[in-house]
Amino acid sequence: MAAIKPFEPLDEKFPFDRQLGIAVAPVVLINIFTVDPTDEAGFLDAFKAAAEIITKQPGFISMQLHRALGDSPTYLNYVVWESTETVRVAFAHPEFVGKLSAYPSSVLASPHLFQKVAVPGFCTA
Repeated sequence: MAAIKPFEPLDEKFPFDRQLGIAVAPVVLINIFTVDPTDEAGFLDAFKAAAEIITKQPGFISMQLHRALGDSPTYLNYVVWESTETVRVAFAHPEFVGKLSAYPSSVLASPHLFQKVAVPGFCTA
């Protein structure tokens, strides 16, 4: 197994590395994973190993992995963090970085950071 491919930004004009430079608290990390159907079991094993590290990092609040319906081997991971700083530190943690090589070579990750938006009558910030 090769290391996980470089992140492919959801927004090429504002890639993940630049997002990490903005001080926001709290922050939601959405990571879209595309996976070859034959690699789904390997993806889930690697995800679990990485999650065991990342969920113990300071600033981690919660995580939920979702799979697309039907035959689409696409996954969405939703992670709540205290701040962009805690995401930056967690993603640089040597033990977490070491787990990335276990992902099957077909896996492509597209992380993006978001913050809550208030919409009166519907959403709170």
